[in-house]
Amino acid sequence: MTARPNDDPPIACILGGSDFQARVAWIADLNRQSLLGERREDLRLTLIYRRSARPQVEEMITRERQCCAFLQFTLSDIEDGVLLTITAPEAARDAMDAVFAPFQSTPHDQPTVSGCGCCAGASA
Repeated sequence: MTARPNDDPPIACILGGSDFQARVAWIADLNRQSLLGERREDLRLTLIYRRSARPQVEEMITRERQCCAFLQFTLSDIEDGVLLTITAPEAARDAMDAVFAPFQSTPHDQPTVSGCGCCAGASA
């Protein structure tokens, strides 16, 4: 039997240790400087950033896509800034608090195990 590539990326992260800590700190700094609002709805997190932060938000998306391919990122311009929507698949439901925690400005209980900004330790 020939193995065919899986259409769905694994719910996993490739970052660990100091890379994870650096990523979370980088996202936290971006949020402190530029996050204007956030809203979580089930498997979707919506973040609004200052328009001037668009290059940094694009960089964050690029970095997170490399380590957490299971997340979908949609970025659009709005009147007062840029709107980033992060959507997770149903298969990640049990890990959603950990997946979204690094992106949110409000402190949440975050696992201490390694992972990237999107997984915060939810990696396999």
